[in-house]
Order: sequence, then structure tokens, then C-alpha cells
Amino acid sequence: MPLAELHCHIEGTIAPDMARKLAKRHKVKISHIFGPDGNYQWSTFPEFLKTYDTVSSVVCTPEDYYDIAFDYLTRAAKEGLIYSEMFVSSEHPEDVGLSFDAFLDGVSAALDDVEAKTGLVGRLILTAIRHRGPERAERTARNAQLHPHEKVVGFGLAGDENQFEPKDFVRAYEMASDAGLRRTAHAGEVAGPESIRATLDALHPERLGHGVRLLEDADLVSRVKDGGVTLELCPGSNIAIGIFDSYETHPVKAFLDQGIKVTLSTDDPPFFHTTIGQEYAAVEVAHGLSRRDMMQFTLNSIDAAFCDEKTRKRLRALVETWIRKNI
Repeated sequence: MPLAELHCHIEGTIAPDMARKLAKRHKVKISHIFGPDGNYQWSTFPEFLKTYDTVSSVVCTPEDYYDIAFDYLTRAAKEGLIYSEMFVSSEHPEDVGLSFDAFLDGVSAALDDVEAKTGLVGRLILTAIRHRGPERAERTARNAQLHPHEKVVGFGLAGDENQFEPKDFVRAYEMASDAGLRRTAHAGEVAGPESIRATLDALHPERLGHGVRLLEDADLVSRVKDGGVTLELCPGSNIAIGIFDSYETHPVKAFLDQGIKVTLSTDDPPFFHTTIGQEYAAVEVAHGLSRRDMMQFTLNSIDAAFCDEKTRKRLRALVETWIRKNI
């Protein structure tokens, strides 16, 4: 099936073997982040964020960014991924002394090569890291203003949802909008529906990253549905950090029943032991969905994508052709 995802952090795609390769390349010791099985080990959400930052620290050059983007997207293309929006932060490159243009050049070159090799179309969402504060977020947005890039199509807010308030990032979002970027934001993941409401009120996103706590507030459900806000669901991620016990108890089907626009993504796949193909398959089986239901996730992703209209129409036609031939 043709698949699409809108919620995937570029450093979060780094497989353990790739992390070890980059650590060796730069002579950095990161053995403490791996468990006996060779995979990343962490038990709480703060520990996950710390492990994520450790993995990010071994990405130091444009070549590194090229390698991780090319590696992930070519693997995902083999599972059927035709469109990907990846979250990229200028803050991690800054931490290792890499300029905004340099790291973007590495990622962009990988997107070009992946599309030429597989047909998979990739775009980027510049992302501020919430727990690093509004000043860093504004610096990230300033980079978008000073260094416009055709592959950078959106602006987002990720990180620890329990630190700072959405209203603290209004200026950063206004700067990003002035740079022509569209809006998404993580909300309603580890925090409740009040976080979603505050995010909608302050930042006016077109999409919400996760948003799974939405069903706890019926009025908010109506607001999201009536406003046409799309949810970037990442079931495997939610299960891994303990929000839900299983794919069967994940509310993806409840969102569909409510008529809310939802999509499927991986978030940080090797950290959560998943892939985009596994996410689609697990949701299909757990909720007894049809192939047509599954293709609606892909169509929702393409409709909510921040790409240009020409690209959107081409991708939608590809999916609709597949549906006619296979369903």
C-alpha cells in the first residue's frame, strides 16, 4: 500500500547501528544508552528525551545528516512510503557547531537522492524544542526568516509538553508564519486536553502532533472537528511511553468514528521499535479496518501535508490509482 507520514523527527529515525557508526566516526562514547539487546534503553519520558539528545549529539556534519535521512527514507520507501514530512531542529546542529545552512544542505541532498532513487517525496518541518524555552524557539524561527529553503514547509513545537505555556511561543510562530511556514504543534500527548485548548488558542495550528487526550473533552472534540484540524497520530510511540497499553486500546478508531481527520506516523521509530509499515499493519489488525480505511489515512496525510499543490495532486492521483486497481 502507498503510505504517508507527517510526524517523524529526523534524529529520532537514527537506528542503533547508525548511531554506533556515527559515534565511531566522531570518537564519541554512547554505549550507556544501549540495552543488552543492542537497542536504545530508557524507561520514562524524561529518560527518553535524554537518550534522544545523546543520540542527536553524534550527528555533527552535513554528511551525518545526509546519512541518517537517506538511510531512514530508503528503508521506509521499501515499505511503501511515498511522502514524508520530517521534523528538523536547528538547535541540535547549533549544539555541535553546525550552521543552519550546512545541516539543511545535508538533509536536502538526501531528500533529492531518495526521490530520484525511490520516488518518495520528502519535506521538512522546522521545529522548536519546547523545554529549551521561547528564546531558542524564536532563534529557530529567525533562521527560517533569514535562510528560506524550498524543502522547509512548516514550523512546529516539540519536546516536554509540561514545560512553558503555548502562549510563550506566540512570537516564534508569528515569525515562522511571516517566513511562509505553516503550523503544527505537539499537544495532548503527556498532558491533558487543557494543553490542546491552550495550543489552539495561542498558536492556531492546522495540525496537532498526537492530540490523543482530545477525547477527554467533548467540547474540544467538536472544536477540532469543526475547525478541520488534523491529528498526527503515532500509536506505537504512545504505547511505548505508557499513554496506552496496546494498539487495541489506542483511540485511533474512536477518532475515526467521531469524524476527526487522523493520520499515522512513527514519531521516533527505532526508539519505539516500530516502522511506518508496522504502524499501518498494527492499526489495521487491532481495529479490524479495511484496506479502504487504511488508504484514508494516507489520503488524509496528503490532504493535510504542507507541500505545494502540484505535489499534493500528483501524490493523491497516485494513491487513487492504487485504490482503483487494488480495492
